[in-house]
Amino acid sequence: MTKVFDGLRVVDFTTTIAGPHCTRLLADLGAEVIKVETPAGDMMRTRPPLRNGASAMYGQLNVGKKSVVLDLKVPAAREALARIIAGADIVVENYRPGVTKRLGIDYETVSKGRDDLIYCSISGFGQTGPSSNLAAYAPVIHAASGFDRAHLDFQPGRDRPDYCGIYIADVLAGTYAFGAIAAAIAKRAGDGPYKGRGENIDVSMLESMLSLTLLEMQAAQFDMPPQPKRPQFGPVETSDGYINIAVASERTFEGLAQAAGREDWFEDDRFRLYPDRRRNWGELMDEFEIWSRTLTNEECLAVLSKHAVPAAAYRTVREAMADPQLAHRGAFAVVSDAGGTFKALNPPFRMSATATSTGPKVAALGEHTSEVLAAAGLTAEAIAAVTQRSP
Repeated sequence: MTKVFDGLRVVDFTTTIAGPHCTRLLADLGAEVIKVETPAGDMMRTRPPLRNGASAMYGQLNVGKKSVVLDLKVPAAREALARIIAGADIVVENYRPGVTKRLGIDYETVSKGRDDLIYCSISGFGQTGPSSNLAAYAPVIHAASGFDRAHLDFQPGRDRPDYCGIYIADVLAGTYAFGAIAAAIAKRAGDGPYKGRGENIDVSMLESMLSLTLLEMQAAQFDMPPQPKRPQFGPVETSDGYINIAVASERTFEGLAQAAGREDWFEDDRFRLYPDRRRNWGELMDEFEIWSRTLTNEECLAVLSKHAVPAAAYRTVREAMADPQLAHRGAFAVVSDAGGTFKALNPPFRMSATATSTGPKVAALGEHTSEVLAAAGLTAEAIAAVTQRSP
């Protein structure tokens, strides 16, 4: 199968997670992604787990891309880079605002004479404004966006925010950037008044994270009933562990009551109507757990499934990866690098007429430098001048 972005060329100036996640999705859908790295390489190349010096985390984010090393302190390298960009459809970067201008790869510079160029910048707070120059990584954005405090509101009896080890803001911003680039590609290819015209896209990690706090943003503006003492979504005890159930509609409440043999709840003034049920959620779950504690996780989930109540056991990532459903969907690709092979997640969507799988190989640092420079029209002598290290 062909891929939807076959024939598109992307120059990728991104590092760490947000930008590389975006450009890997572009590569997964067929774009030729040329990752431009310094001689030291993207810092993610040194992040564990390492096997024979190769980072599987780096590989997950950068599989399917080409790696070109350019030392922009070398004048010939800057000239070569301009030729590479001239042949590109898309440029993606996630430097702090102002850095690209110092490097001569900002939108105003590289789009001269290129009305069709799609240029995407990903940053913590956006390209302009009073906070635009602040340094930012995902954990800082989690705190600044209100997400961490909102999450804390669902942890009864606690007032210290959680530690962070999962980089939600990076993946989310990278996904929004991918969507914005795809929209710009569609606009450029259309027959409307913007046919053939590119875009300068500005993606903010802060705003990306705010999109997750749907209820909290509205609650901050209007009066909302207080949260129940026991949050509606969380661990429910069984005889051998915990499960999570989602009772988000009248139909699922009915199924919950039927599963537990508690049809009397339908006439109970504490639970019959949603506002009362929400207010007395702790009592409802206390009574439900009288039943659930008599069953194992597996037994409880089987009964809940029979009554169409959304529920799942709490699993480790290792356990989740072994789910037969993921095997059925072909969720993982086997990827190779200098350390051997590992599994990388394919895009979580499928298309009926085009492939959406990730590439098979992670490029070594600078593996494609000569190839890409030759394709840009440089002679062997010019390539040698480009690849020399600065003093």
